[in-house]
Amino acid sequence: MEFIGRELELARIKKTLNAPEQRNVLIYGRRRVGKSELIKQALTDLSDVATIYYECRQTSEADNLESLSALAAEALSFPPLAFTGIRELIEFLFAQAKDKNITLVLDEYPYLRDAVKGLDSILQTSIDAHREDSRLNIVLCGSYVEIMTSLIEHESPLYGRIDLALELKPMDYFDAAKFYPAFSPEDKVRLYSVFGGIPFYNRLIDQSQSVRDNIIELVTEPGARLESEVPSYLNAEISKMTNANEVFGALAQGYSRWGDVLAQSHVSSGPAMADVLDKLMSLEIVQKRAPINDPTNKRKSGYFVVDPLSLFYYRYVFRNASARQLLDPEVFYDRHVSQDFEENYTPHMFEEICRQYLVRQNRTGKIEPAFDAIGKYWYDDPANKTSGEFDVVTQDPEGYAFYEAKFRKSPVTQKMVDEEITQVEATGLKCHRYGFFSRSGFEADESDRTVFIDLPQMFE
Repeated sequence: MEFIGRELELARIKKTLNAPEQRNVLIYGRRRVGKSELIKQALTDLSDVATIYYECRQTSEADNLESLSALAAEALSFPPLAFTGIRELIEFLFAQAKDKNITLVLDEYPYLRDAVKGLDSILQTSIDAHREDSRLNIVLCGSYVEIMTSLIEHESPLYGRIDLALELKPMDYFDAAKFYPAFSPEDKVRLYSVFGGIPFYNRLIDQSQSVRDNIIELVTEPGARLESEVPSYLNAEISKMTNANEVFGALAQGYSRWGDVLAQSHVSSGPAMADVLDKLMSLEIVQKRAPINDPTNKRKSGYFVVDPLSLFYYRYVFRNASARQLLDPEVFYDRHVSQDFEENYTPHMFEEICRQYLVRQNRTGKIEPAFDAIGKYWYDDPANKTSGEFDVVTQDPEGYAFYEAKFRKSPVTQKMVDEEITQVEATGLKCHRYGFFSRSGFEADESDRTVFIDLPQMFE
């Protein structure tokens, strides 16, 4: 299986593990984001290293000890090994690594941590004792983000012992598209709008089929491969799923302000909704976003689903659960998904893809001057007694740059460009650059203050 993307993360892990001294690595991120595959890829490139890769289990210390001991014996070419506990095994590995390079990977470390009392302290004691005389590298990996991040906090026994802490995020649209290169740029946008940047989901996409058929077979038809992916993930993390379903239902329909979400979700109270939103934000499924020009204003802040599959699931699958069971899968898609997906959902997700494009260009030095912030811009229009927001605005030392994303069948014309600029300026927002993204190209001329970006350019 071809390994795709993660070049920067892979380089950082390899550099750390290839150091001549003992090193400890912490890798964490949500389920399915590709942590295990990233580690395995890094290990394949290590030279002259004995590797012990153990996927921790939700069982007893004795059961984990037996399995880990067997792996250690195999990796080090020893006969069967027996230890009284995990502490003794760890000490054995540190002793063996005085003469050879050994890398120990504990995948889903929180499971072993639950089974072994004081495991953090056991590791800390051994690391401190053997920092100078052993070449045992330890890699701790886990999907429970809160637990994993707690390991590098000041109160943790492992504080100061982790040489590289890496949070693995979902891929952006550009790297995600590497999983389905045969599709057109338009269809790559549609696929990312559903499957996002999770490698596990993207590997399931069949390039010989249409976008529509992939969505039906993987998500919307009863029994689809990813039908239960979102609810099962949330059920494992959230105790009150009824409240979570209600909140998601409101967010998926475009409500973002606190009061609107509370009213539309029918959650019993503000504190109950706050608990749900806090959990969803900790899982990095939902983000709280404030206007770029008023970042501390809570009234103008909103909550947005940033995980595409979760958004798609609640907008179409969960909402129409009864119809899914009564209709042919293709009829269901055509009746309850197709039109809204094309006219509203994908254009909305296209805005997020445009943000990612700008961030990618900014990081590689292709935008001058480089911007320090990107987000929504809130404006008041006293003349018309209205207010609103622009979705994609950047801020740099020269001021603001405004960007408009158009996922439509017809090209962006000069008239549309001029009208958009006039509308922006009427709100009082003065920009030194106006950028336009277009699915269907342009019938307009760039000027010294306008930038045009079409779809092929975004995927170069």
